[in-house]
Amino acid sequence: MIEGLAAIYIFMLAGFTGYEIISKVPVILHTPLMSGSNFVHGIVLVGAMVALGIAETTTEQVIGFFAVLLGAGNAVGGYVVTERMLEMFKPSDKKKEGEGS
Repeated sequence: MIEGLAAIYIFMLAGFTGYEIISKVPVILHTPLMSGSNFVHGIVLVGAMVALGIAETTTEQVIGFFAVLLGAGNAVGGYVVTERMLEMFKPSDKKKEGEGS
């Protein structure tokens, strides 16, 4: 019982801390922040796979499966968003095509 309450407390504290840190980041630094957080998402995914690997009951296996599923989606989505953000900084080729005519 005490371990469960401690886990909930740590989860709530981590969520609050993360929100406070992210909300104070300037807009210009969001792309590097996303790249760094993708590394953390990969670690979360590995942790979820380890938890699923040691799960013994059906409930633990179901929770572990969803943890792996959500962790993988989070990591992949982070890389997709980072790639799209970096595309905005590349020069467009449309001006070059129009000048040649």
